[in-house]
Amino acid sequence: MESSDVGGRQQGPIWHRKPGPAARRGVIVNIIRSVKGYHSKTIRFLNVAFDSSGDSLLAGDHQGNIYVFDLNGNRFNLVQRTMQACTALAFNLRRKTEFLVALADYSIKCFDTETKELVSWMRGHDSSVSSISVHGSGRYAITTSTDTAQLWDLDTFQRKRKLNVRQSVGIQKVFFLPLSNTILSCFKDNSVFAWEFDTLRCKYQLPTPVEGSVLLYKVFAVTRDGRIFVAGGKSNRLHVWCLESRKLIRIIQMPAKVRAVRHLEFLPDSFDGGANQVLGVLSQDNIMRFINIETCKLLFDIGSHEEGISTAAISPNGRYIASVMENGSLNLYSVQALTEEGNKPPPPTFKVEDWSKCTSGANKLTMRVTSGRSERPWKSKGSKIQTRLLKLQVNTSLENKENELPGGLNKKRLRALLKQFGEYPAKYRMFVWRSLLQLPENHLAFSSLIDKGTHSAFVNIQNEYPIKSQKLLRVLQRTLSALAHWSAIFAETPYIPLLAFPFVKLFQNNQLICFEVVATVVVNLCQHWFEYFPNPPVNVLSMMENVLAHHDKELLQHLIKYNVTSQVYAWPLLETLFSEVLTREEWLKVFDNIFSNHPSYFLMVVVAYIICSRAPLLHCDQTADFEYFFHHRNNLDINVVIKEAYHLMEATPLDIHPRRMLDDFIPLTKGQYPVFNKYPKFIVDYQSQERERIRQDEIEYLRERQLAHELEAKAQERKAEDEAWYRKQELLREAEEQRRKMLLEEEEKLAEQRQRLAAVKRELKVKELQFLDASRRRFLKYQQDQRQMELKRLDDEIARKASMREQETAAAVQDVEVRRMELESQRKLFEQHLIKDQEAVTKEMKEEVDARRRKVDLEDHLVQRLVEIDREEKQKAQTVAEEILAKAEQKCVDMDWRLRALRKLRRDDEEREKRYEEIAKLLHDNRVKEAELLKAMREAGEKKWEEVTQKKAQLEEEQKAAAAADEHRKQFLEDKMNDALELAEKLRREDGYFERLRDLKAGRTERGVELQQVPRSGNICLNDFSASESSSHMSLDRRREELVCQERELMAEVRRLRQKLTSQARTKHPPTRFPTTKWTP
Repeated sequence: MESSDVGGRQQGPIWHRKPGPAARRGVIVNIIRSVKGYHSKTIRFLNVAFDSSGDSLLAGDHQGNIYVFDLNGNRFNLVQRTMQACTALAFNLRRKTEFLVALADYSIKCFDTETKELVSWMRGHDSSVSSISVHGSGRYAITTSTDTAQLWDLDTFQRKRKLNVRQSVGIQKVFFLPLSNTILSCFKDNSVFAWEFDTLRCKYQLPTPVEGSVLLYKVFAVTRDGRIFVAGGKSNRLHVWCLESRKLIRIIQMPAKVRAVRHLEFLPDSFDGGANQVLGVLSQDNIMRFINIETCKLLFDIGSHEEGISTAAISPNGRYIASVMENGSLNLYSVQALTEEGNKPPPPTFKVEDWSKCTSGANKLTMRVTSGRSERPWKSKGSKIQTRLLKLQVNTSLENKENELPGGLNKKRLRALLKQFGEYPAKYRMFVWRSLLQLPENHLAFSSLIDKGTHSAFVNIQNEYPIKSQKLLRVLQRTLSALAHWSAIFAETPYIPLLAFPFVKLFQNNQLICFEVVATVVVNLCQHWFEYFPNPPVNVLSMMENVLAHHDKELLQHLIKYNVTSQVYAWPLLETLFSEVLTREEWLKVFDNIFSNHPSYFLMVVVAYIICSRAPLLHCDQTADFEYFFHHRNNLDINVVIKEAYHLMEATPLDIHPRRMLDDFIPLTKGQYPVFNKYPKFIVDYQSQERERIRQDEIEYLRERQLAHELEAKAQERKAEDEAWYRKQELLREAEEQRRKMLLEEEEKLAEQRQRLAAVKRELKVKELQFLDASRRRFLKYQQDQRQMELKRLDDEIARKASMREQETAAAVQDVEVRRMELESQRKLFEQHLIKDQEAVTKEMKEEVDARRRKVDLEDHLVQRLVEIDREEKQKAQTVAEEILAKAEQKCVDMDWRLRALRKLRRDDEEREKRYEEIAKLLHDNRVKEAELLKAMREAGEKKWEEVTQKKAQLEEEQKAAAAADEHRKQFLEDKMNDALELAEKLRREDGYFERLRDLKAGRTERGVELQQVPRSGNICLNDFSASESSSHMSLDRRREELVCQERELMAEVRRLRQKLTSQARTKHPPTRFPTTKWTP
């Protein structure tokens, strides 16, 4: 279910995506109006109404905002802000853009949805208006409150009738029956009356079905054909009446959960011919159930206990159901979705009581409505039916006088009253006029004339008579159109608007009275006017000229002298009915006398006006002055004119008296208006035909002119389009040339920039290569200096150690006997130290192997990345390769340095071996192997980076040989130690020698602990017996570790430099994606 919040918007879409027929529970959209602010809240909708087509929806909220929802166009518009809550709505008026709204101040207002302006404001109710019923023609409306019902004319927005009831008997609802002129009134005492709309006479009263019934009618519904009437109230039963037979034909009992009925409305169907079968029943549980009144089955329902319905309206086309929910929102349902089989609940049980089979002689009813009093059978047709008559309320206010038609007035008394006071009281003038003219008030006949629409002769009347008031102009147009439809002569008469305008202005709030007054004036006062059509009525003007000649021959001779005919001095007064020369009060006073006398008195008033104006007329000698005089107001006492007219009526001889030529007053006939054909029909027909021909010729001319204009406009447009196209093509060509020039200039600039950029890049690359070369040379020089210094220090250290060894050798020869005794303890210490040194050497070799593997992986990765970039990157790769080669050479140098250091160590070992030969000749083979190993390492140090692997293998072989030699020395040492132990056992028997041996063992143990604290690397010589030799090995090991650390730092610096170069290459030239391949070195 889609929700739409109108909020503070004045217009917009209703839904963003209209749901299909499968919408949840048939809900198309849920409409709310929320107000954002400090305290956000939702404004409740109160009432809803559809228009006659069923495609537009009118809704009013609690704040008085009226919205129109266009269901076909998916748009809503805020059409009015009444600033007070509405109590009822109606949107099916004759003018489709107008609607009625009943407000909380008991008034009814009519607004226009397009202009959003107030059309009319109707007052008269003393309590809240609960319903508005509009006639099928859309021209009348009935508004109902609890104490009265009023009938309004929507053309004039005047109240026509008012229904008053006793205070004890309130009104439930008064409404029109569809497709008929019958008004149905329902009262709180369960009485239902039908009234004739034209005469407002009671047609019939529905009988009470069961006396003392507890079913009090509250809500009502009628089918579209006006035959079936359903009533409900505070009960779960519905009474179904047949209005043709005026019988209760069925009682439908709703389920037990329904305790009261709040709203009834039939669901229209396009194929039932107006005999609607589906009835919507809104009960007290806020659920609206739709049942079939023939089969008494529940078809579907809307609403629930959680989402209850307050009120609902069904579109006349039967497509939509609009419901105001209890939470104040507005739900729009699709009837198509609700009537699907999948949405139908199982039908509940209904109790049906058929009253059509009951007869007057039945003693007992089939099913009775129980109540607290005794039950009696329903009376038959023969029983007495109480009737209720409408009472007409006499409203004495001035605004309703024109709507009243009292009788019993005496014309002679009115004349006597008129002669005494000179005019009728303004308060009763309209009433007296309607009585004097005996207006029939033919509503239907007038409606038929109005329904014919605006006559073609008066479509553009506003151009000829620009009246400021739109309402007055509209009433004048309708009145003249009605006259033209009544008789064709009035469409051809040019002065008919002038003649009718005074009465239109006077009776603008009641168009029927206005039309009948004008028609009566034309029939009686304008006798013989149209016999000489289209010329002025020469016969009538001759009668007035004869009267003037009889009573004022001098004035007539003066007029004749200056060629002033009756068409100048009499016809302007006749065709305007004195409206140009008299004020409103004077004009009303004159027509009080005209309507009270014979029609000839009107002509006598014209003659009297001329005679009373003789003084200024005798001074006029220009035709223009005469014309001006009879078209403008003059300083003349109207009472004198009236008295003079009465004098002329009495003093004029009978042979020239207009009474002899004019008929007595004849009122309009009742029911239908008389036929008016007192005019030369052939002339009117000829003029009509000529006018129609001219109109057709004009239309054809206008059409041809429009066609010519369209062709000319198309030609001009085509010419303009061609010129625009050529101009556009020229501009495009110029723009293209300009763009081409700009592109060439940009390309040249780009080429120059590229050349400059390439030159800059070359310079940068040269500088970079120079910088790298200088850095490499500086670094190599630094390394060479460092290594020379290290070698020098090593030479000094070796020399110092050699001298120390010589001294120690001399001391050792002297202490040889003591050292022999210590061999056993040193052998164990040397074994432990040997194990530690072997582990350290193993760890170092592993680190070297891992470093080599990482370096190889890094070089492989760099080779793969460098292959993917362009020539410039290849040059960089070549530079990096050179650096790698330089690094390899550096490695070779390092290895050479290590080999030289190892050779020096080996020389030292050889010297030591020479000294050891003096002690034990069994180590001769080991020294020979070490000398061969040193010679092989010196030869391997001269090779490049490619021989590093072979050198390492040779180094491993030498180490293995050294390990074998060490093992041999170890075995030799063990043998010697065993010999020493055996000798010690022999000497143990001697006490003095034993004590000395114990001291020697203790000293040897302390020196062994010191040796364990110093790490050693390389081959372990088991024949080192002196403390000087041990310290010499410690210093060499320490220097070796420092060199290894420096080598690692150098490798890390080179690695960082490579990473920097690689990142710069990647930034300048992004890597190109190649197929997954592996490159091997």
